[in-house]
Amino acid sequence: MSTIKSLMGIMRMPFLILTPACVALGIGTAYWQTHTLNGWHVIMVLIGAVSAHISVNAFNEYFDFKSGLDKRTERTPFSGGSGTLPERPELLSQALGTALASLALTSLIGIYFIFNKGLNLLPLGLLGLLVVVIYTPWLAYNPILCLVAPGLGFGTFMVMGAHFALTGTYSWTSFFASLVPFFLVSNLLLLNQFPDVGADQSIGRRHYPILIGRKWSSIIYGLFLLFTFLSIIIGVILGYLPAACLLGLITLIMAVPTSIGAYRYAEDVQKLVPYMGKNVLINILTPVLVAIGLFVG
Repeated sequence: MSTIKSLMGIMRMPFLILTPACVALGIGTAYWQTHTLNGWHVIMVLIGAVSAHISVNAFNEYFDFKSGLDKRTERTPFSGGSGTLPERPELLSQALGTALASLALTSLIGIYFIFNKGLNLLPLGLLGLLVVVIYTPWLAYNPILCLVAPGLGFGTFMVMGAHFALTGTYSWTSFFASLVPFFLVSNLLLLNQFPDVGADQSIGRRHYPILIGRKWSSIIYGLFLLFTFLSIIIGVILGYLPAACLLGLITLIMAVPTSIGAYRYAEDVQKLVPYMGKNVLINILTPVLVAIGLFVG
């Protein structure tokens, strides 16, 4: 039981709730376009997406331990990894095995949909798998790629990939819906980097909180929040999203004070942590509300 609990830590189980929230958008756009869904395919899409999330988490745990970062990081409830491998280093090979096995499962599901829906899914799928594998060992060392890669993974690849897997087509609706987690999840990782600046810098990482400082990075955070809600509004104005998707604007109630708090307490990790928690809620609730809009719109 202890080993199972540790493996669940490596998977970062509490954070996997983000995946269904994002996939719900792709399912919602597929439903809005076709007014029908294949239940088995929906389940497969969810399994493939969660498996990809597990893979990137396990790779992150593996590479952060191998680089020595885990020993230098002060963890918060929302950043710094699970702490599993520093406590149980003998599970290092299991962490890598978990990453590879879950990556293989995602790949197999992707292959099924390529044969079932068409080769146009292949480029998106390959890019998604590439991001999963190289995010921690390579992308995290480039400020621009480190910023946008999480959003591409959970937004562009996950939402548009789910839409294609369920419909066999891409659409502007799925594109505009994917912009919501693109900006939000990029923001999620950006804000979670604030407490890790010293530790990340010590191993050579170069993300924006290191490159331009936390204060300026909090301005990027505020702009990405703004772009999230603008993408919903523009999508509705252009007719690519139903008006009911404006439900997603409800989280502005949290987004505005969170953006202000991120700027005000950018240099004070203890006071920043509650806003990191609110940021997680924004990341989950906003795509769910937009997805609801797609189903009722």
